[in-house]
Amino acid sequence: MLDADFVKSHGLGNDYIVVDAAHFGIALTPERVRLLCHRHLGLGSDGVLEVSATDDRFSVKIWNPDGSEAERSGNGLRIAAKFLSEHGYTIEHSFTILTAAGPVKTEVYREAGRVVAVRLEMGRAVIDRGVKTLDVPGYRLDVTVVSVGNPHCVVFGQPQTRDSLLAIGPLVENHARFPARINVQLAAPDTRNRVRALVWERGAGHTLASGTSACAVAAVCYDRGLVDGKVTVVMEGGQLEVEVAKDLSIIMTGPVEEVFVGSLSPDMRRRLVEVQ
Repeated sequence: MLDADFVKSHGLGNDYIVVDAAHFGIALTPERVRLLCHRHLGLGSDGVLEVSATDDRFSVKIWNPDGSEAERSGNGLRIAAKFLSEHGYTIEHSFTILTAAGPVKTEVYREAGRVVAVRLEMGRAVIDRGVKTLDVPGYRLDVTVVSVGNPHCVVFGQPQTRDSLLAIGPLVENHARFPARINVQLAAPDTRNRVRALVWERGAGHTLASGTSACAVAAVCYDRGLVDGKVTVVMEGGQLEVEVAKDLSIIMTGPVEEVFVGSLSPDMRRRLVEVQ
């Protein structure tokens, strides 16, 4: 089991703080999560993974840096799988992690005893056939809305630039059509097996990569007939391999790295307690 307060890990630059809910010693709240994720005042991350392990049953609560909760995170789940495998919670190479959006079957791949990649069975994508265009200030967007356990709006026909993402991302995320907000991707297929994507995450903003975003982009491109069933999704932080079946069931495989294992200082622990 973890003999420190937390682990910091990332999947393609999408970084998370991982804690064991039973041993962290401080109950997480939105305010405390915001402090932990703060890049200057806290540990700094794109979110917090609150892992619970009881016997051989594993679950994870996924916190966004703004203190909201995410139903699912592909990068977060790969990180959680590595955490459970490398810190003594399981010796199995395949196990299930429960999320707010349901169970996800994971399979870890090791090299020299370390988990270097994780395969996730992400379930079926569900496409909203009623949304094909979206009007936001300054744009009429070609979009597809899809759920892969959490909601996504995949945008086509826009420049693959950070300026374009920063302009469009928040407008779509906070559009009145999506009262619970939505994740946003600018997608650009290159070949039948390769798609580029820029990512704007609900509750986090611009991120280097997102596992569920990669799944959403691959599923939508497959549904539109733009790609085949095996797709490499290339994001700023790197690439993920996504397989999409005819029924839009998705398997995603990608790397994961642990950055460091750490303990909270007395000052940081005091500040977390104070913010409630």
